Amino acid sequence: MSSLYEKPRHRYPLYVLIGITFILLIIVTYFEWMIGIVGAVLLGPTLFHVFRSYKVAQEEIEDYISTLSYRIKKVGEEALMGMPIGIMLINEELEIEWTNSFLSSCFGVDTLVGQSLYDVAEQLVPLIKTEETEEVITFHDRTFKVIIRREERLLYFFDITEQAELEKKYEQEKVVLGVIFLDNYDDVTQGMDDQTKSQLNSQVMSILNRWASEYGLFLKRTSSDRFVAVLNEYILQQLEKNKFSILDEVREQTAKNHVPLTLSIGIGTNSPSLPELGALAQSSLDLALGRGGDQVAIKQPNGKVKFYGGKTNPMEKRTRVRARVISHALKELILESEQVFIMGHKYPDMDAIGSAIGILKVAQMNQKEAFIVIDTNRIDSGVQRLVEEVRKQTELWSRFISPEQALELATEDTLLVVVDTHKPSLVIEERLLLRLDRVVVIDHHRRGEEFIQDPILVYMEPYASSTSELVTELLEYQPKRSKLSMLEATALLAGIVVDTKSFTLRTGSRTFDAASYLRAQGADTTLVQKLLKENIEHYIKRAKIIENAIIDEHGFAIAKGNANEAYDPVLIAQAADTLLSLHGVVASFVISKRNDQTIGISARSLGDVNVQVIMEKLDGGGHLTNAATQLANITIDEAEKRLKAAIREYIEGGTKT
Repeated sequence: MSSLYEKPRHRYPLYVLIGITFILLIIVTYFEWMIGIVGAVLLGPTLFHVFRSYKVAQEEIEDYISTLSYRIKKVGEEALMGMPIGIMLINEELEIEWTNSFLSSCFGVDTLVGQSLYDVAEQLVPLIKTEETEEVITFHDRTFKVIIRREERLLYFFDITEQAELEKKYEQEKVVLGVIFLDNYDDVTQGMDDQTKSQLNSQVMSILNRWASEYGLFLKRTSSDRFVAVLNEYILQQLEKNKFSILDEVREQTAKNHVPLTLSIGIGTNSPSLPELGALAQSSLDLALGRGGDQVAIKQPNGKVKFYGGKTNPMEKRTRVRARVISHALKELILESEQVFIMGHKYPDMDAIGSAIGILKVAQMNQKEAFIVIDTNRIDSGVQRLVEEVRKQTELWSRFISPEQALELATEDTLLVVVDTHKPSLVIEERLLLRLDRVVVIDHHRRGEEFIQDPILVYMEPYASSTSELVTELLEYQPKRSKLSMLEATALLAGIVVDTKSFTLRTGSRTFDAASYLRAQGADTTLVQKLLKENIEHYIKRAKIIENAIIDEHGFAIAKGNANEAYDPVLIAQAADTLLSLHGVVASFVISKRNDQTIGISARSLGDVNVQVIMEKLDGGGHLTNAATQLANITIDEAEKRLKAAIREYIEGGTKT
């Protein structure tokens, strides 16, 4: 560092001052030599002292700078080598060129120089190869925040293990609320004597208390069939790992005494608000019950829902009292409306059309104008035959309108009845849902995450064979102003026949009661068979799909259609049904391209495998024994890979009964 007086702007004025002083001293000596001599004597020591002080100051500054440089260098070395921050230099081949001692100690070795990142910390390689500048990784039981400087090929490692542990502890200790409901408690205990009921209660409480004690959750019975559980996220994770085995335990233990009880659990999580947690738990329970019970639904504030269980077929729990109450409520809503629109799902099947015709008749019995919304360009061959029969009856055909006509005719006082679906994305015309505030939902599918917003009446019975069965029961409690025509009764019966596979699947006593009522109203079973007849081309196509089927060791049969050919959804479903009839097959899946250029998967089982859960993993849904999904922007082979992954996850997760 240069001295202050070595700088020209400071040195030159000093030289000028000394020169002026000498000149003045000479002039004084010339006139008064005595004074000049005295001045010279005084000036000499003064200048000597000035220059001597300057020399000493310069030496002191140089010593200080030298000491400071050494100290700064020493501190830098100490910081580089000893601070709890890891530093790593790598070359272009991802080999380590240098690390500080702290980072080496984290790996438990003396040096990392010369080793490859692939061998030392392979999880760092993707970070380096991407555009990310920082990432949190864990190795050797410690958590680091890694910051990368690509130009220098330099990596900094900040140890955030304690912070990560605190965050993990905070997340694990978040409060979770659960509502537990005994699905069929009232039905099972009806007619029991007090002693037997007490023994059942004691058995259930013993099972639940043991479960609560094992996992460390708080459990409180609030009524005969309802419990409240308080737990945290860590306990919830353990329960999820175990797939909520309490469902199986309660069902199996109570079944030994011939009084099988099933549980439904609704859980609210991931919210700091206790009221919101409670609302989420109750909403989850409603969702679980809407899907048939015997399962767990976990709902989060972002709307995502996870399901566990749902292995058993829903028990037939509805009573004629409920059907009569719903029928009366529907009648009141129709009477309060100016007109009624009935709408099913896209590519409607026999059940959707049959139930729509049934609701049309309900409106007519209450002397209200009603219309069925249908897109005749998007129906399969079986429904096409039914539509052709309807065309022959001018009065009935006049009640069928297109989605565009429905949008034009819609008014504020229009009642919209959605049948055979509860998902907004699946209805024929979603704009009608947005246009109309008064919506009724009648469906027999298990409830999914997606649901029509704020309906004024919901009649969902997942244990019913079909929506046509539900509508038939509603018809029985309507005013008898007019009788069902032969075609109307036949359409409803066809819906039941198709969804039950001719009364072989999901068929309860109420199904036969509904069919009996329709037969008494004039339903033509011969016409039903005519409507369901298959042409030779479809039969050959179906046979070719089945020919390519592969059955794995678990009894899962998977068949694929021709990648260059589009197939009718009904044909895909029929192929899955046929596969299921083969020996050794417990579940069947058919994958093919659809007419709308999506990839469709139709799934069937006899009840041992819950195909609904598998299809839900692929954004589909349905029933325990009958489900499907549609996948966009994907090939058949890619769809097969995703299906196999979902099946593998299902089997490994232990959800197969």
